[in-house]
Amino acid sequence: MPNRFKWEQTEPSEPLNTRVKGAFHQQQSLRPRLQLAISRIEGQAQKLDQTSQRLAERDKAIFTKIVEAYQKHDVQHANVFSGELAEIRKTEKTVMHARLALDQIALRLRTVTELGDMVGALAPIVGVLGSIRGAIVGVLPDAGRELEQIGTMLNGIIMDAGQSSGLTLNFGEANEDAKGILAEAATVVEQRMKDKFPDLPGATPTA
Repeated sequence: MPNRFKWEQTEPSEPLNTRVKGAFHQQQSLRPRLQLAISRIEGQAQKLDQTSQRLAERDKAIFTKIVEAYQKHDVQHANVFSGELAEIRKTEKTVMHARLALDQIALRLRTVTELGDMVGALAPIVGVLGSIRGAIVGVLPDAGRELEQIGTMLNGIIMDAGQSSGLTLNFGEANEDAKGILAEAATVVEQRMKDKFPDLPGATPTA
């Protein structure tokens, strides 16, 4: 992916050939850590898939109860079930958003090839992981803790890669890129929610 970040080159204190060799060896040593992070992110994505499937099944069951309650003109129970369903769909939206964001994160990490690109790619990703963790920790505490650990791992890679390359990152632009990742995932989630879940009986469809 194109590098959209601004860099500041620190004053070199070693000969060029020494710095190039050092950067190459550092990149090779960071690669296994990056692959481990990708593996852990993909593992969390699979767990979110499982959670999403369970929520979808629960959604279907409660929706059926709402329809049956309306058919019996039992508005009281229909309202109770509708409230429960609204909470489930809120959780499903959060899980789906996190899942899609993790997809984008894994894709970006797999395309990293250069040391400088590694720093530029990881900085916004750490921000995205923090946002996802904050959103799902109340729903899935284990996933929240795992994402926090992955974020810590990636922060360590950023520090090591930055020291080796002699580059410092403009974190303001990194934060903007992180917002872009989350916004893109949110847009997809909104459409998928509309496609996946039917409107409640008697409810006015939302835009």
